[in-house]
Amino acid sequence: MSVESLIFEKGAPGRRGATMPSMDVPVEPLDSLVPSSLLREEPAALPEVSEIEVVRHYTHLSQRNFGVDTGFYPLGSCTMKYNPKLNEDMAALPGFAHIHPLQPVKTVQGAIQLMYELERYLAEISSMARVTLQPSAGAHGELTGLMLIKAYHQSKGQGHRNLVLIPDNAHGTNPASATLANYKAVEVKSDDRTGGIDMDHLKTLLDAHGDNVAAIMLTNPNTLGLFDANIAQIGRMIHKVGGQLYYDGANANAVLGITRPGDMGFDVVHFNLHKTCSTPHGGGGPGAGPIGVKSHLVPFLPGPLPAKNAEGYYWEEAGPQSIGKVRANLGNFGVLVRAYTYIRFNGPDGLRHVSESAILNANYLRQELASDYEIAYPLTCQHEFVATARKQKEEHGVTATDIAKRLLDYGMYAPTIYFPLIVPEAMMIEPTETETKESLDYFVSVMHQIAEEARTNPELVKTAPHTTVIGRLDQALAARKPNLRWHPGQEVTH
Repeated sequence: MSVESLIFEKGAPGRRGATMPSMDVPVEPLDSLVPSSLLREEPAALPEVSEIEVVRHYTHLSQRNFGVDTGFYPLGSCTMKYNPKLNEDMAALPGFAHIHPLQPVKTVQGAIQLMYELERYLAEISSMARVTLQPSAGAHGELTGLMLIKAYHQSKGQGHRNLVLIPDNAHGTNPASATLANYKAVEVKSDDRTGGIDMDHLKTLLDAHGDNVAAIMLTNPNTLGLFDANIAQIGRMIHKVGGQLYYDGANANAVLGITRPGDMGFDVVHFNLHKTCSTPHGGGGPGAGPIGVKSHLVPFLPGPLPAKNAEGYYWEEAGPQSIGKVRANLGNFGVLVRAYTYIRFNGPDGLRHVSESAILNANYLRQELASDYEIAYPLTCQHEFVATARKQKEEHGVTATDIAKRLLDYGMYAPTIYFPLIVPEAMMIEPTETETKESLDYFVSVMHQIAEEARTNPELVKTAPHTTVIGRLDQALAARKPNLRWHPGQEVTH
């Protein structure tokens, strides 16, 4: 594949991609409209290109992007599954795409109805009393959920509770969200045998700090892909000391229609609709992280909430105990439309089939890879599992990073590596339900081929990728000193 020039290297002086009509109103000098201190002293040096140059440039760049629509994307804990195009079509309907959040209620009845029904679907799926659709993403939902828990404890005169228990295999957003909510994160050890919570360690923490525990944040199944069989007991222990259970919904793709967080004992749930219910989210967005709560936390929800009476749908304002809005307007509406379509299309039986298929695919890969790669916890997994490159590193000096880079040469994206942190040389693999057996078998064959390369020609793996436009970068330098801006006169390197 040829090197793609920068847009600044294209074009010629005076070339234009569009012709604007002549002004038919009086023209004011720019310096009379904008303070001189804010005006450029020199021209912006923008590229001068034709329409076809722009189209070809960005089309070429798009063809170099990797996504679920172009190949296998087994990114563990992120559920990068195929997103049906039907959902995109629904989000693009003019009645959804061309409305404004400040329109009169009577003109957006369909949009409010969708949000009203979506809230109830999510409440049923999770066994919660009510759901707010406001949060923009999973981490935003975490912060919102912890703010709800804080408000609840303060209403009970227990504002002194300042500890949030978090497993050592948790997503990094969990301790970050706890810190943002002005809590102190306390690590809970994992059981070496089961991968779940170490019950003895949990008991020790509760005996010592129970009066100060505000909540425990859990993903179930956890980031090892394992369902914690002690979840009901954990719930009883936390509730006994007055704490709340927060469910990180990043792994909800494994439980749809099979079990519900509320039935496990959780008080707060967040959904990653962009993972579980279909929205393309590579490259940082968009997302949506609705929060569901049990009845005792409903008074604290941000408002307004969608409601219905004899006259139609309307917005119900929040009560006096509400934590207040957590974002402008009413939520990431386009993502909510996609999620609503996904749920309606699948229905209850279809959602259960989604999770059962994801679990089946993950266990198939786990079994097929076990002959060449150590499985961190060789137990029946849920929708994902953690393999390791520990053997390859010890015997041949080939790391998880090397294997991930080599996978790119075979036209596949790499799994999540080095997470969870408790597993050395971790490779966290989530095939999702949308992959065919043929694509899974190809992935297995490639992983075995890479294992063979590690044994017979380790340098080939250590220096990968070899077929991509850009070879292996100095990752530390790229992270610490990124060069992201072109300046006039700067020499362009590729």
